[in-house]
Amino acid sequence: MERTAIYAGSFDPVTNGHLDILKRGLKLFDRIIVAILINPNKQSLFSVEERISMLEEVTKEIPNTEIDTFSGLLVDYAEQKQAHAILRGMRAVSDFEYEFQLALMNRRLNREVQTVFLMTGLRWIFTSSSIIKEAARFGGNIHGMVPELVERRIDKKMKDMGLYIPTKDNKEQKG
Repeated sequence: MERTAIYAGSFDPVTNGHLDILKRGLKLFDRIIVAILINPNKQSLFSVEERISMLEEVTKEIPNTEIDTFSGLLVDYAEQKQAHAILRGMRAVSDFEYEFQLALMNRRLNREVQTVFLMTGLRWIFTSSSIIKEAARFGGNIHGMVPELVERRIDKKMKDMGLYIPTKDNKEQKG
């Protein structure tokens, strides 16, 4: 029987930390479905289609990976995809309480779907999509925190949408 896990999130944008969890998760599972949660109440930098495109591009060399979207309950989606596990990455103790509550609720909703936590690699412990977007917005150097394709798309999106905020220190860099 194939061991399939769902790795769900907004992936707005996908980071090298996400890819680290995915690659290490594939040592535990035969197949991982990277599932973008469609949440109309959340303001995203990238559209769902843009996130799918970026994920497909940065995972094309990672075998046994599928990109998909879902809305609704994650455990229902996992059951629909015949997955028996939900893969979650945890960066710090601050993530634990929220992730633990989600895992307990998911277990209450469907006891057949297990949650597996992987600690984020030390190299990525401080990164999150939100922090990366904020740094990029103010001209911070995000090189190495996201795949190069994603870095270019963030830069373009910030400029195209007028979200880039020049500061005294970065005016000459990004001009």
